[in-house]
Amino acid sequence: MKLSDLYLYPVKSCAPLALEEARVESRGLAGDRRWMIVDADGRFVTGRQFPELTLLRARPADNGLTFDAPGMPTLSVPLPAPSEHSVVEIWKKPVGATFASDDAGDWLSRYLGSAVRLVYMDDTVLRQVDPTFAREGDIVGFADSFPIMLLGRGSLDRLNSQLDVPVSMTRFRPNFVVDVDEPHAEDAWTRIAIGELEFDVAKDCTRCNFVNIDPATGRRSHDGQPLKTLTGYRRFDAGVTFGRHLIPRSFGVVRRGDAVRVLG
Repeated sequence: MKLSDLYLYPVKSCAPLALEEARVESRGLAGDRRWMIVDADGRFVTGRQFPELTLLRARPADNGLTFDAPGMPTLSVPLPAPSEHSVVEIWKKPVGATFASDDAGDWLSRYLGSAVRLVYMDDTVLRQVDPTFAREGDIVGFADSFPIMLLGRGSLDRLNSQLDVPVSMTRFRPNFVVDVDEPHAEDAWTRIAIGELEFDVAKDCTRCNFVNIDPATGRRSHDGQPLKTLTGYRRFDAGVTFGRHLIPRSFGVVRRGDAVRVLG
């Protein structure tokens, strides 16, 4: 098996960047979901509320990001200066963050048609992973719950075999895609190595209607697909699952084409 695709999401819920290599840190891939959009009350904003976020492309730049979106001018966003953290909210839980520039908030508010702000997580914020599935000291950025999400290509192939209109891998927002033919082979993994780095496979990834948004168009499907089909054969006590969450146990660089080995 090998690592066939590698994706970075600089801003939570926004478009992925396909990479040839990435550095793995304690929070996941370097630069992954260190930025997030929040509403006027500081609550996180995602593609669940604003599907057009999936068309917003953020690219790392010197000391910040560059934003592009349909109908909008390119915007450069500098890293916010260090300051006292504000408290924002993800899934009703408080998280420390620093507000980006007013220009970034104005630009995003015009694009979404709603008052929002952009926030950044600096290295001093230590957001803990759910201790039910992690060790003390495991941390994550603004991802929903875990540092890295992995999906096997065979799992997508099985889903697409049951759909009238196939869907892309990017519907499911993985960081790692493994070139494995067996559908849901990853369900049985508890520990893997990618290249020279090791990862715990901590938990199944539960799915919601975000997967019904086409990242190529920024539009939600009218027929409830592919979640409707997934629900028919992937519903378990934990919910509808598709893919696995990883926690890094060593750090360094992973590359497309790296060997993937099951350690447990």
